[in-house]
Amino acid sequence: CSADSVDHMPCEDPRRNSQLSREMNFYRERHCPLPDETPLCLIPPPNGYKVPVQWPQSLHKIWHANMPHNKIADRKGHQGWMKEEGEYFVFPGGGTMFPEGAIPYIEKLGQYIPISGGVLRTALDMGCGVASFGGYLLKEGILALSFAPRDSHKAQIQFALERGIPAFVAMLGTRRLPFPAFSFDLVHCSRCLIPFTAYNATYFIEVDRLLRPGGYLVISGPPVQWAKQDKEWADLQGVARALCYELIAVDGNTVIWKKPAGDSCLPNQNEYGLELCDETDDPSYAWYFKLKKCVSRISVNGEYAVGTIPKWPDRVTRAPSRAMLVKNGIDLFEADTRRWSRRLVYYRNSLNVKLGTQAIRNVMDMNAFFGGFAAALASDPVWVMNVVPADKLSTLGVIFDRGLIGVYHDWCEPFSTYPRTYDLIHVAGIESIKNDSSKNRCNLVDLIVEMDRILRPEGTAIIRDTPEVIDKVVHIAHAVRWTAIIHEKEPESHGREIILVATKS
Repeated sequence: CSADSVDHMPCEDPRRNSQLSREMNFYRERHCPLPDETPLCLIPPPNGYKVPVQWPQSLHKIWHANMPHNKIADRKGHQGWMKEEGEYFVFPGGGTMFPEGAIPYIEKLGQYIPISGGVLRTALDMGCGVASFGGYLLKEGILALSFAPRDSHKAQIQFALERGIPAFVAMLGTRRLPFPAFSFDLVHCSRCLIPFTAYNATYFIEVDRLLRPGGYLVISGPPVQWAKQDKEWADLQGVARALCYELIAVDGNTVIWKKPAGDSCLPNQNEYGLELCDETDDPSYAWYFKLKKCVSRISVNGEYAVGTIPKWPDRVTRAPSRAMLVKNGIDLFEADTRRWSRRLVYYRNSLNVKLGTQAIRNVMDMNAFFGGFAAALASDPVWVMNVVPADKLSTLGVIFDRGLIGVYHDWCEPFSTYPRTYDLIHVAGIESIKNDSSKNRCNLVDLIVEMDRILRPEGTAIIRDTPEVIDKVVHIAHAVRWTAIIHEKEPESHGREIILVATKS
């Protein structure tokens, strides 16, 4: 592709999307071009691109040449977000609401919520800046997924991913975020500027859908005890009360609430007209799904509440009740967990992929099912974005119950991330993730060109499928200039799969 496309995200292209409606920030959500409108070309790295600084050093510094965007450093340097030093951008760990750094801020939150000890594991950081909050939660064993839109501060999410912090591009606008219900033990907003009480509290209701029963909501910055925002602050507290959230603390400009662990206290008399969704609503359906003005019902009696669910790391191997949404789900879960731990031993010993080394940090599983691949990597210095294809069984809730993270996605469309953001992409059954019911043409070439876009130079793709499919993939891999080696599958596996290991040049 042309040199000006180095940071191109097809579904978040400001040139196209700025023409769309601004109502509820619709224009900043995903809007993908049709496949025919997408040029088939490979996105080049910027001039002077270097193989990224390795984790954990990358938390503190990255190469300036890899994303030479100085806007944030210039505007936010005084708040400790980031600054330029020689060949590097360095990240002192600050944020608008924590200019002293994320560590003292997290310590402050720890006075009120159980930050350490494994009670909390999955977190969502909304409007995350360069994601220092998520970066520093990792040492507490909390895995935060951070998001922000493609925005005026060029490339917040690009910086987050270059640092090795879990992040993707999203906007809380007109649709549900691409997660199942009750996924996050902690939801955090530090100056995220989401108008939680606007549109009949629609955005607060969406946060409630995503927050696990017994989970914590932390909001720092406006409108919390903020000058000239008394009404907004009063409304925010009113909505929380209407949903029976327990007020844990108001500390300066930070408020902390705890969601009730049991049944909702609705229906009740409240001035916001909040009502429970009817029984037919699936609170976990969230792919291009319009936000609802009703509150999601908690379906299983408190089995996945914070405090009831096993602590991390035990929860990664325990079959959660949500596995039973699949026929014979508990047995399938156990078998899947065993199968992937066996396969990962083989991957490490025989595939010559740098798993377990500092060369691999950002990992994606494009067809995650129960998250068995990610679970088998749980003790590696990596994080895994588990993608559950939107037209497949909705197993993403199980992945979050295990203490792992992921999103729904339709692989007939580009993914919401910047180019060059993953070190390793894994896909078992690449042929099966092309959503055949999709009205768009959806072929392997488009899919592999998209994998190439999000893979870092020298990154690795591991693709398992039948010999016939792998034969097609090899031809395309050569066309996108990958070096490809075919391996037999592990000896104890049944089925006709073979494994392609490809490296981006």
